[in-house]
Amino acid sequence: LSKTYPNGVRALVDLDLRVERGEIFGYLGPNGAGKSTTIRLLLDLICPTAGQAAIAGLDTRARDVEARRRVGYLPGDLRLSDRLSGREQLDSLGRLRGGVDHATRDALVERFDCVLDRPIRELSKGNRQKLGVVQAFMHRPEVLILDEPTGGLDPLNQGEFRKLIRETADDGRTVFLSSHSLDEVQHTAVRVGVIRAGRLVDVDSVESLRERSPRHVTIRFGEHVDPAAFEALLGVQVLESDHDVVRLAAPEPAMDGIVKAAARHRVVDLVSEPADLEEIFLALYRDDDGRD
Repeated sequence: LSKTYPNGVRALVDLDLRVERGEIFGYLGPNGAGKSTTIRLLLDLICPTAGQAAIAGLDTRARDVEARRRVGYLPGDLRLSDRLSGREQLDSLGRLRGGVDHATRDALVERFDCVLDRPIRELSKGNRQKLGVVQAFMHRPEVLILDEPTGGLDPLNQGEFRKLIRETADDGRTVFLSSHSLDEVQHTAVRVGVIRAGRLVDVDSVESLRERSPRHVTIRFGEHVDPAAFEALLGVQVLESDHDVVRLAAPEPAMDGIVKAAARHRVVDLVSEPADLEEIFLALYRDDDGRD
């Protein structure tokens, strides 16, 4: 799937991607990488230059209305009608859907403590975003396409949102979660795709990405220790050495050698922090010059 604009900007280049039914898939990249272009193509809001896309087996151009009927969408630039109340906005969107189950909608409203009876123009960004979440999920769509969905939500509601998308996947429905923040997706997604300058540069499981990223190890000794013993270990990088403290970056397989080298001295404390996925993410899109 590709999109080149009339000004020559190649916003998406030869995207080849399959997301499985019941999967939570994270679609990551910095602002301008091509994430929103991908979503607009999936929703048939813009036409591809080449290639095609399908949602639930339905061609998004030839059977666009049928495909969109199966989708719940939360845009990154959510716009609601300022003159309506939250209740009126949800009612209006429900009618456009041909009706929704009020019990499902009301349960979501209660879950996120939505403000329904004030004009939307008076609501904070967070309260608007909660309405956006409700409208995306209230018709129990087969596929959720969510673009920066937690923007404006407080930590409590972010946690509730994560529970909701896990429940959605457990129900056999699919979540396509687009974000520039790794933290937003790494707690829920099983697989992650990274897009840079309009090209998909990596697709892998979150667990595999974590294994590829170095652990950070801080060891405090009872005396001064020469860091050379750790520098000699394969794959180990000494980040800092300050008298009795040594800080290291190392892949998981090197941990056995680190522990054995440390055991030759009196160890006061050893802390091994989980792999930092952010480092791999940054490395994959460093020097990015793509555009949305």
